[in-house]
Amino acid sequence: MPIFTIATTSEEVAAAFAEEIKGKNVLITGTSIGGIGYKAAETIARYAALVIITGHNVERLKLSEEALKKEVSGANIRPLLLDLSSFDAVRKAADEVNAYPENIDILINNAASSICPFTLTTDGFEQQMATDHLGPFLFTALILPKIQAARTSTYTPRVVNVSSGAHLWCSGIDLAEVEKPQESTYNGTQAYAKAKSANILAARELTRRAGGQLHAFSVCPGATPTNFVFQNSDARSYFLDSGVISENGKPSANASSLLKEIPQTSSLSWKTISQGTATMLVAAFDPSLNDKPGCHLANAVVANESVAPHSSDM
Repeated sequence: MPIFTIATTSEEVAAAFAEEIKGKNVLITGTSIGGIGYKAAETIARYAALVIITGHNVERLKLSEEALKKEVSGANIRPLLLDLSSFDAVRKAADEVNAYPENIDILINNAASSICPFTLTTDGFEQQMATDHLGPFLFTALILPKIQAARTSTYTPRVVNVSSGAHLWCSGIDLAEVEKPQESTYNGTQAYAKAKSANILAARELTRRAGGQLHAFSVCPGATPTNFVFQNSDARSYFLDSGVISENGKPSANASSLLKEIPQTSSLSWKTISQGTATMLVAAFDPSLNDKPGCHLANAVVANESVAPHSSDM
């Protein structure tokens, strides 16, 4: 088996598992240009039978589709409008997926809201928890039969939840707070951390309940200079204030003030977008993970030890 490290790129992972990707139908949420979801789609499309890309904005989704088809000649790209902050929109998108003639071999739940001020969705939930966890949870549940139908005697389908090392920033999830969010106690970074903690817990529990019918994994892509960090004004302001990025918009060498919140970490190593995408592809295609269902990955390797107690306590 290949040896992967923090510097491994998505192209290297895809080349190593080209045979595993070949013929697969992959659905990736959150594929705007400039993000790791887009990079994953671009890399996988060179080998896969079908790559389904999603976005909540029609224009940006169209731009991603056009860019991917231009970048990867002959790629089979299918756009899916999906607003994860709205349960009605999630149900509509799931109905569309369930009507596809193809099964879904791999679902990568990548889409996420940027760190933002307190906002309630149309369903009455906090924006980050809804977009990063509740919406993906519902979407996964609704298309689960389509995923499980991809199982054969030699292949087990996969669900990959893109979490974050930011799950370490909180001490756990208050379910009462999820049910009835309060602006008076809201903290944007804490909300993000709790949603990312939920991603890890959901992958572990989905694996347990699936009973071998599918494998679910969670991944930490690492610190990557994507549009999540640099293009959203609210997130950009936070990362500037915390020292994660400098005034010129470039990644800082050491995000010291932010890292005070993360006792397990002493430095922040920035990755390229391709390096940040690599772990996602390992989780999706590495056949050696069939013996490690429910595990957490970081830096392109299994890293269960990096998961906080509140996200590893079954």
